[in-house]
Amino acid sequence: MDTQTILARAQAYIDEEKDEKFADEVKELISSSNIKELEDRFYQNLEFGTGGLRGVIGGGTNRMNTLVVTRATQGLVNYFLKTFPEKAKNNSLSAVIAYDSRHYSDVFGEATALIFAANGFKTYLFTGLRPTPELSFAIRTLGCDTGVVITASHNPPQYNGYKAYWNDGAQVIEPHDEGIIDEVNAVKEVKTISREEAVSSGKLVLIDSEIDEKYWAMVKSKLFRPDLIREQAGNVKIVYTPLHGTGAMHVEKVLEDLGLKVLTVPRQREPDGNFPTVAKPNPEEAAALKMAIELAEKEKADVVMSTDPDADRFGGAVPGPDGKFVLITGNQMGALLVDYICLSRKELDRMPPNPAVIRSIVTSTFGDRIANSYGVETKECLTGFKWIASVMADFEKTGSHNYIFGYEESYGYNIETEVRDKDGISAAALCAEMTLYWRSKGKSLLDRLNEMYMQHGYFKEYTINKDFPGASGGAAMKNLMATLRKDGLKILDGKKVLTIRDIQEGTIYSPVEPDKKSETGLPRSNVLQFFLEDGSIVSVRPSGTEPKIKFYISCPAPVSGRDLDEAKKIADTAVMDMEAEIHRILGTI
Repeated sequence: MDTQTILARAQAYIDEEKDEKFADEVKELISSSNIKELEDRFYQNLEFGTGGLRGVIGGGTNRMNTLVVTRATQGLVNYFLKTFPEKAKNNSLSAVIAYDSRHYSDVFGEATALIFAANGFKTYLFTGLRPTPELSFAIRTLGCDTGVVITASHNPPQYNGYKAYWNDGAQVIEPHDEGIIDEVNAVKEVKTISREEAVSSGKLVLIDSEIDEKYWAMVKSKLFRPDLIREQAGNVKIVYTPLHGTGAMHVEKVLEDLGLKVLTVPRQREPDGNFPTVAKPNPEEAAALKMAIELAEKEKADVVMSTDPDADRFGGAVPGPDGKFVLITGNQMGALLVDYICLSRKELDRMPPNPAVIRSIVTSTFGDRIANSYGVETKECLTGFKWIASVMADFEKTGSHNYIFGYEESYGYNIETEVRDKDGISAAALCAEMTLYWRSKGKSLLDRLNEMYMQHGYFKEYTINKDFPGASGGAAMKNLMATLRKDGLKILDGKKVLTIRDIQEGTIYSPVEPDKKSETGLPRSNVLQFFLEDGSIVSVRPSGTEPKIKFYISCPAPVSGRDLDEAKKIADTAVMDMEAEIHRILGTI
């Protein structure tokens, strides 16, 4: 895009942006002739994708700011007005808005609420920051038509985002996602009113404890052994970190109501959009749990728990035989929870007919083996919790299965149907109970995990992230996926690829017989999966929230006939060799 076009786009933005801070940022870039930065901010519009918006906070069409948020909201409003004309006519549409601890979350949250109110929606706005799972819960509890949470989840502090939800409490999926995107792109005028007018007219209703208390009660109702917790709560010590986000209020309340002792990392307890003690507030990363693990080792705790800023993701660590804490991956925690939920339902005679667990296609199949051992079926879906919620909804419509758990490798877990998104609060409560249960049996979570490896085989997973920053990044990502789709992967680490699953094309085929294809049975998405002769799986997909492509490696190693340490070495070596091979391939594209 030439300089004159960039400057024209920048001036148009300044003319429309009502937030002086963001407009002044762009004015300063123009006056200092910082064309490189202007190009990055204006070479495209920040795309309202299938999950909403996410981007760096700042002035510009390719940034998160008040103008971008308000235009997105008006587009969302317009879609609902057209989709539910009778409700629109009767002014009976409703929405609920939540926001997390990130910079500008409260500003973007209120701006969003006032646009809904100005367009005739009865709009509920939380008085303070709340986690994403509570937003999903509030939509269902209040009977709202839609909801929005302002969050960028676990991204670095310079980011913020905007997630849109449907009336079932799940993020929007097809065909509504494309319809909303079309409306957002077509917005010409944004309608808003003042906060005072919205409140006095009854269109804006402030909420807090009336939803909090119902949410806490729901979370506690999903536990299996409240009596065990009451009797033995003093036997387990928990260290927790909310990573400067929204989780402390809920995790502390729920666990302490149960009588459990929670030591929250002091320097990470208070909400802070700078996330001053971590590079990224992401429980998937070891560095984010460093302070919690140091406290846990000092206090000789039984488990470390963490949630990300909007408390939808949940991470953990447990002490090893030497007392040093070992991180539990998303796949491992998912497997532990599958096991505990199935075991508990069997033991307490609470297993429904046709029980099913749902996981994403890039999540380890280790959990499938565990579920199957209890007679529970596993269903696959696309990556993203909106797809788990979609399969959950299909179960309810058809009566084909009864949902008991949903999870994905990226530290997302859902135990309840009252929330249609991942829920770090519920996961923390159930993990606490699970820790106590195995402690009552003389075992740690690590002991139980190793038992499951001995029974079902060892699994090693690893993720490679290939970044594609800047204006040229999008084209480079498309080129890489097109090359992999055309040429594929034939052999990795000396092992043949037996089957390729191309989710975008909706086909499954063998590289030796590419014309003989069957259907995936999944919605279309830009994902490639390569199934190797030893049972290993390599999945490739562009991230839905960041400019990167992810490679997921999963390698199994049978334990039968060898000890667990030997199986671990075999799988670990296979993963390292595959990683090196993938990096070599990337270097040639």
